[in-house]
Amino acid sequence: MKNEILYILLPDFAEHEMVYLAEAIASDEYALKANPKYVNKVVALAKEPVKSIGGFKVMPDYTFDTMPEDYAALVLIGGFGWLGSVANDVVPIVAKAIDTGKIVGAICNAASFMAKHGFVNNIYHTGNGLEQLKLWGGDEYTNAAMYRNEQAVSDHGIVTANGSATLEFAKELLLLLENDTTERIEMFYQFNKRGFCDLFSGS
Repeated sequence: MKNEILYILLPDFAEHEMVYLAEAIASDEYALKANPKYVNKVVALAKEPVKSIGGFKVMPDYTFDTMPEDYAALVLIGGFGWLGSVANDVVPIVAKAIDTGKIVGAICNAASFMAKHGFVNNIYHTGNGLEQLKLWGGDEYTNAAMYRNEQAVSDHGIVTANGSATLEFAKELLLLLENDTTERIEMFYQFNKRGFCDLFSGS
């Protein structure tokens, strides 16, 4: 299972925050990849559909209890579920991922969850503003000095991002995963950031 990207989805997850990363993992600019380097998999509390903020329902591949020990990256997708008690079940999963050197990504409220449990106390990081990290983190968040007011920040194999940084979040994770060459990842980023008409205005 070393090639699996595991997406943690909690109830009322923000579906848009996983789109760019999942797309780049599974396809290129032409079609679905015949032999992708990685495979997208969903992890949730139970083996039943998880509803997104927009009302879409996703059937998980694994539960917290059945997810594999070995995988390429753990990606925490934001949303309102991180405010609930179910988020507590994710704490040991993240702790183990960090302890074993796995790539970890956390966006939007999931980045605030990381602050709440001390997972960003030794790295450069970002999120939905320093005030939210302090509010969620309380006494457990002791690293305001290494907060960066940026869309996404990558440090020591951990990527954090704010809720508007879906594309930047994807880019930083794709680079860590070496999903493609640096040049092609940059092209993917520029294409989606600037748009077709701007990027190819002279053709």
